[in-house]
Amino acid sequence: MSAIALGPSAPSRPQRPGRVLPGFGITLGYTLFYLSVVVLIPLLALVFNTFSMTLGQFWDAVTAPRVMAAYRLSLGASLLAAVVNLVFGLLIAWVLVRYEFFGKKLVDALVDLPFALPTAVAGISLTALLAGNGWVGQYLEPLGIQLAFQPGGVVIALIFIGLPFVVRTVQPVLQDCEKELEEAATSLGANRWQIFTLVILPSITPALLTGFAMAFARALGEYGSVIFIAGNMPMVSEIVPLIIIGKLEQYDMAGATAVAVVMLVLSFAMLLVINLLQAWQRRRAGMQA
Repeated sequence: MSAIALGPSAPSRPQRPGRVLPGFGITLGYTLFYLSVVVLIPLLALVFNTFSMTLGQFWDAVTAPRVMAAYRLSLGASLLAAVVNLVFGLLIAWVLVRYEFFGKKLVDALVDLPFALPTAVAGISLTALLAGNGWVGQYLEPLGIQLAFQPGGVVIALIFIGLPFVVRTVQPVLQDCEKELEEAATSLGANRWQIFTLVILPSITPALLTGFAMAFARALGEYGSVIFIAGNMPMVSEIVPLIIIGKLEQYDMAGATAVAVVMLVLSFAMLLVINLLQAWQRRRAGMQA
């Protein structure tokens, strides 16, 4: 048998793994198409509806006394609720990360309850709790403290629905904090307050600000959980979403659209703030790494 000389074999090319999804061009096209249909076109339709109004009519619609009172209530209550959630959300996240105790998983699950609970159910529950004949309200009203059907009830409802945003934003950042830095500060003679303010707080500040902005944005557009507890009294406890609903019921489409555009601009501003805070947080994390 004759021997056959074999030359050096060509190196085999590594096979590229098959892609589950189509290429970048097709995927990007579907992405832009989906976002346009679901998000962009409805928002553009909202803005274009205001073109049927003159500038003076638009200004009168968005600056009417009743609408301005609703702006003040929605913005003020949302800001106050976000500040309260900023403080107590940090406290809850700290307890869940730094301590072990019986029922910790249950407490951790309860934090997400406002996410899963229908907003109407939350509103009815708060009304049953804080109304004059409610479990808590029946003891507060004789003392002159009325929460239901007042701005205070609106703030409580917004605190309820906004708390998870702060907790879930701060919690993973606290988990990733390097305890070696705290031990080093302790060895250098720092007390607990100095360790928290000089070591821990700077590292979680971007997450705190992001959670605050998300809670504020969520509260600004809340409707279902507020209408039951607010009482919806004009100039007292009427929120902006209810103003829009009221104008639609009166077939004032132009007025409802004008107020909705103002809320749309505020929502975009909050979205921009959230994105800037998240970018800042990523830059800080990259610099610390």
